[in-house]
Amino acid sequence: MSLLSRFTSPFKLRSRGIMGMNKRNHSYIGRYNDRGLYPLVDDKLKTKLIAQQAGATVPELIGVIDSQGNVKRVHEMVKNWPGFVIKPAQGSGGKGILVIVKHKDGVYVKPSGAEINKQDVERHITNTLAGLFSLGGKNDVAMIENLIQFDDVFDGFSYEGVPDVRVIVFKGYPVMAMMRCSTSASDGKANLHQGAVGVGIDIATGKAIRAVQFNQPVERHPDTDRLLSELTVPNWNKLLTLAASAWEMTGLGYMGTDMVLDKEKGPMVLELNARPGLAIQIANGCGLLPRLHHIENLGVPATQPTPEERVAYAAKQFGSKSQF
Repeated sequence: MSLLSRFTSPFKLRSRGIMGMNKRNHSYIGRYNDRGLYPLVDDKLKTKLIAQQAGATVPELIGVIDSQGNVKRVHEMVKNWPGFVIKPAQGSGGKGILVIVKHKDGVYVKPSGAEINKQDVERHITNTLAGLFSLGGKNDVAMIENLIQFDDVFDGFSYEGVPDVRVIVFKGYPVMAMMRCSTSASDGKANLHQGAVGVGIDIATGKAIRAVQFNQPVERHPDTDRLLSELTVPNWNKLLTLAASAWEMTGLGYMGTDMVLDKEKGPMVLELNARPGLAIQIANGCGLLPRLHHIENLGVPATQPTPEERVAYAAKQFGSKSQF
């Protein structure tokens, strides 16, 4: 049976425990996330610091530009880095991320092959500092990070960009996951609202369950024609354990962890999110609520399980029996 014929409608998803925005905000974010901890994940520089302190691998930081007077320094910062990413420290939803795959003599090349010049790069950073891409429009700083070299096993599953894995972690347990694969429509960014493909991933195996683009089912990547059912995430247990450990890192009870798989360094923490979106349910074809209720009903254990133990428990309880 094809993915299209088996796609779960939003109505059926509701009957299977889909969580809406109000429920998420009041029963989970509001209840389990101390607002005083938000700066740890709303500011990507702080997230990087706490992840490193916890022993997690993160993309290498090339530099930070925090004032207009330093904007032109970016060209000197990146001169020895073939590829890099500029992002707002307090950005959200993929806004303001500029990916450069190569550059020479003041010409910078984006994943699509489009070329921009020094002034374009400087203008982007100026807009970042002014808060154009930031939560609440606050003044921000621009982070410049090394470009991640994604694993060859993802060839054809992502177009002009690095795929990432979003894992919803509740009370330290990974409860649902998806891979976000960039497309030409998303300009090389792993952002579902901009047109990236969301592939639901089985918590137990790391294998694809189903896939959607713009909330509609797809069987193949729209740019590469790669069959999405063939996607399997390597180092899955290690990636989930790293995601689960974000609870200890931050103290946040309900969060989205964004992970990437570097070709050489393996699973890395990209970002953490105190207000993760809900499209992951569409990608997986099932709702979050039954899994969240299950974890809530566990109560308080006499001894706190380790991240490895929580991953093993989640795999046993939430592994999918239905594939493409």
